[in-house]
Amino acid sequence: MRKDRLKVAVIGGGSSYTPELIEGFINHYGSFPVRELYLVDIEEGRRKLETVGRLAERMIAQAGVPIRVHTTLDRREAIAGADFVTTQMRVGMLEARSRDEKIPLRHGLIGQETTGAGGFAKALRTIPVILDIAREMEELAPDAYMINFTNPAGVVTEAVLKYSGIRTVGLCNLPIGTKMQIAKLCGADVSDVSIEMAGINHLNWTTRIVVGGADITAAVLNKAAGASGLTMKNVPDFGWDAEFLRAMGALPCSYHRYYYMKDLVFEEMNKTFLEKGTTRADDVKRVENELFELYEDPGLAVKPPQLQQRGGAYYSEAAVNLMTSIYNDKRDLQIVNVRNDGILPFLPADASVEVNCVIDSQGAHPVRIEAPIPPQIRGLLQLVKAFEELTVKAAAEGDYAAGLQALTLHPLVGSAKLAKQVFDEILAANAPYLPQFQGHRLGAKA
Repeated sequence: MRKDRLKVAVIGGGSSYTPELIEGFINHYGSFPVRELYLVDIEEGRRKLETVGRLAERMIAQAGVPIRVHTTLDRREAIAGADFVTTQMRVGMLEARSRDEKIPLRHGLIGQETTGAGGFAKALRTIPVILDIAREMEELAPDAYMINFTNPAGVVTEAVLKYSGIRTVGLCNLPIGTKMQIAKLCGADVSDVSIEMAGINHLNWTTRIVVGGADITAAVLNKAAGASGLTMKNVPDFGWDAEFLRAMGALPCSYHRYYYMKDLVFEEMNKTFLEKGTTRADDVKRVENELFELYEDPGLAVKPPQLQQRGGAYYSEAAVNLMTSIYNDKRDLQIVNVRNDGILPFLPADASVEVNCVIDSQGAHPVRIEAPIPPQIRGLLQLVKAFEELTVKAAAEGDYAAGLQALTLHPLVGSAKLAKQVFDEILAANAPYLPQFQGHRLGAKA
């Protein structure tokens, strides 16, 4: 890794999130000197890529840092010789997300882009592409790190860990967002807050909370009951029950509402879907259109505050902090997605988990979890991880049987008949993106 002129490739560079990342590179230039920044996208995203590229150039020029921005549709050119490759792509774009959310709802199921049937569909489209990128990295940048932000982040990261030899770390803004929310709830400076998380992406629990050196986990659980604002922008803000939280003994993440409050969440989602025919994807389309109108303004040279509505708050902080720590061998603690290797002994060693890790020049190394993992946490984790294992196999190998079993056992589906109906509809709706399933059914050639 070159000490004074780093090359970073951003796959999905035309994303509305990219200005977040640019801001992070600017703010951290002194400790993370990116010299060559490649923003990559596909032909369908060319206009957005060019718009984001021009905004990035204006932001960098105003900041006065010597980062050269390249926009390209040539992924191999971007990857060749890179030090870091970040992935933030959406295979099928927002139209595919809309289908992912609406297909389950038509069957009486929660439709969400990262979990349940919606997350399953997204993983099927995404994993083959991410593995293509990994193969290109093996050839063109074998020493580079893949920093994966693409959802479902844990499942996608697990696919790379199992089917590639490249160095990869999965990233989500939920852990850092949770830390910020806890600091706000406690009236503390975020620098005085440390948390221990245990679980998998979008299914993790904050098992220990320390503020100013004191363990205040129990006090935070009492405060969190019924508190508003303890959720992500894209998750319904139903408050937690105090007795439930005390019995849990840990703070569930925002996405647990899909599991623990699925009746309420489904009712809200389905009401909107029936009355308006819309889902969260339609809200995101509107926000994205508004953002790109702003991005096209030649007078704009900073990240606009409206980007917060997109649900990606703290993304740049999480992503650039991770890369900076690897580059500088900082050996600090961050919560990321890595290979389990026994940290959660009740999950497979080769599974992706989201836990506290020491970050150094060799990547992310999970640390021992101090708090005991009770059965109410362990049981749900084992079930959803089994879904993820089967989903990775289905996506990577075109294994219909694995996909059918994955959907059947997911807590947000839980029915063999429904799973088959939804799976077949997902395959039909996404046929251009799922060549691995052509000619396959129940794991055998048709």
